Amino acid sequence: MKKPLRYVIVGTGGFGGYWCGEVLPWIRQAGKAEPVAAVDINPEHLKLPQETLGLDPDRCYTDLDRALDENPADFLIIVVPPEHHETMVDAALARGLHILSEKPIADTMEACCRVYRKVRAAGRKMAVTMSHRFDQDKQTLERELKTGAHGQLSYLVGRNTWACRKFASWGKFRHEMPDPLLVEGTVHHFDIIRALTGSNAKTVYAVTWNPPWGEYAGDSVGLLTMEMQNGVKVFYEGNQCSATTLNGWTQDYWRAECDRATLELDNRRLRILSDLEGDRKITERPLDEQPAWTNPWLAEMFCDWLLGGEPPPNTLDDNIQCAALLFAAVQSAHTRSVVDVQAFLVKHLEAVQA
Repeated sequence: MKKPLRYVIVGTGGFGGYWCGEVLPWIRQAGKAEPVAAVDINPEHLKLPQETLGLDPDRCYTDLDRALDENPADFLIIVVPPEHHETMVDAALARGLHILSEKPIADTMEACCRVYRKVRAAGRKMAVTMSHRFDQDKQTLERELKTGAHGQLSYLVGRNTWACRKFASWGKFRHEMPDPLLVEGTVHHFDIIRALTGSNAKTVYAVTWNPPWGEYAGDSVGLLTMEMQNGVKVFYEGNQCSATTLNGWTQDYWRAECDRATLELDNRRLRILSDLEGDRKITERPLDEQPAWTNPWLAEMFCDWLLGGEPPPNTLDDNIQCAALLFAAVQSAHTRSVVDVQAFLVKHLEAVQA
């Protein structure tokens, strides 16, 4: 059996606490990887990796460079705010490390492209944990579509509506940031759209706004249409200011209109409906079962990749397409124009290369 990989995690407060408590114990239990150091700028946040991962206090740092220099590792796990991702990537690449990072790649399209170029030039492996796409219900729907049993997919409809209009009800920073719906919400749903349609985006048109009752600095409501490169059409509704929560986080609504059936995922219940044989036929599709979903599963797949296995679905090469769709949608919302997603991506990659 191969020796477990060694990693350093940077960011152990906030969502990093979830990583320390749920994700990293899973890959340790699976014999995939062991921690050698943890880093956070707040010393209080370093108590958790000591408790959950058994790290000695002298392996817990407030300085990333020192942690990496004093603790040889195979990869770096990044769980810090997106505006700091590129700096963390630079530190990892300077020491020849592979990278597993929380979404998004970075906080701007330019930074995403710089990271993409740097990682590829260094010949390192990087994956981005777009966890929502890898949840049990979305994976079940994706797998069912991929069977081909329901014929060709014509179009996809998605909905995510929350009653989060009051200030700080969706996290204070989201109410203060520009484009909170797109940057903090649809970033995951764009990735799901790409998975369910089996294609990258061709064009996107986004209309976003903030209603008078929305206590947000940026736009909190949006209606988006997309055409994918394989011809599938997509309509998406996002609303953080709804009077009621119809489909909140992890309780998605997706409807796939296929040639021979309609597949409807609503609040973690998947139904397959068809009237083509006369009376309506409704089949309840049980959700798939497996040992782990979301980030624990993604972390395990990443380790398997480093240990010689196949690349996981969420590699940097895959995720740059998600970043392009996200920031193209932001541009569309600001300009009220249709954006060619692939031209948008090429333009930004070429600018970075230049």
